[in-house]
Amino acid sequence: MSEGRGRVSPGIRPVDWVVAGALTVLGTVTMVGDVLFPDGDAASEMAGGAMVHEMTSHSWTMVPVFALATVPLLWWRRNVMAVTGLALAVMVLHDLLFGWVSRCGAGLPLAFVLAYLGAVALERKQASMLLGLATLLTAAVLVVDATTGFEPFLLAFPIVLIVFGIGRAVRHRTALSAELTARTAQLQQLRDQRVASEVADDRARLSHQLDGLVQERLSQLSVAAESGQDLDPRSAKVLFESIENDSRATLEGMREIVGLLRAGDVALAPPPSVTHLDALLAGHTQADSRLTVTGEPRLLTPVVELSAYRIVEYLVNVLADQSDSCIEVDVRFEDGCLEIRVRGPVNRSADVKAAVARATERATFLGGSLDVKVSRGRAHAVAQLPVQG
Repeated sequence: MSEGRGRVSPGIRPVDWVVAGALTVLGTVTMVGDVLFPDGDAASEMAGGAMVHEMTSHSWTMVPVFALATVPLLWWRRNVMAVTGLALAVMVLHDLLFGWVSRCGAGLPLAFVLAYLGAVALERKQASMLLGLATLLTAAVLVVDATTGFEPFLLAFPIVLIVFGIGRAVRHRTALSAELTARTAQLQQLRDQRVASEVADDRARLSHQLDGLVQERLSQLSVAAESGQDLDPRSAKVLFESIENDSRATLEGMREIVGLLRAGDVALAPPPSVTHLDALLAGHTQADSRLTVTGEPRLLTPVVELSAYRIVEYLVNVLADQSDSCIEVDVRFEDGCLEIRVRGPVNRSADVKAAVARATERATFLGGSLDVKVSRGRAHAVAQLPVQG
């Protein structure tokens, strides 16, 4: 049903229904009053100045004929000139068919509304033509009006001009607003294009910088690796630790540059360390997680910091995150060792062996140890990582 209505009256807005409906109702009331007006009262009304001529018709036909002038107002957005011309033709026909009756109560508001709508909708030349039609419509309303006669035309015509002028002012303001909106959009587009161009230049520069960094560091690492072929195991371990530290520094630089290339779309944080353990435990929202740090905290080498964090991460992830659980992590800084203790209930669905294997691999790589005991559903792990004093 709604689709059918859309085909019959496209472009009609609610306000159009209100305006056309109000004028149609006003016209109907006026015409019904003319039909029911007693001829015997005409003489007294004329004597009192309320009328200038007696009624020459009481036909009910004048009601639908007058409605032919107001109902087409629904389609003024399609062609307001045609709607005004039709209203003028209907009003002239009304004059010819029914003669002296009262029309001004509904006819003048119709003329004023059409003058305003034409001023708003049309260009200057067409608007001037519509002003002429609205003026003729006003004259047609008053020329044989039994209530007022034609004399009020001298007052009604200035009102038509005023309403028309208001409509032109509204049209000018609307056009100016639309132009400002278009210019704002154009300026926004130009600004976006300029920003995109600057971003493209920055990305090209950063890409070149990234390529140079990778080439330089790979060359340095290659030379360092070749120099360790004839070293004893202890010296080789020191060399490879140095290579790992340099590799991580290179990775940090690459992360920073890639983060800039991605325009901040992805947050690339530095590798986690012991200082991030509290954030790790905060991820277990239900269990009572506790972190205790003893000794004299100090900055360790990146490989020890990362390995300590990973060991705790592997172990904590297999512990149960429940409201009645308690997860404890103790970190103790000693002169030549970093001791880590992790205690808590084991999650039955977790792969404890895999987590312990990965944590042990981390500890063994640094020359440390990891001891894990599981009893009655609870795990107790102790990791010791050697550090330089």
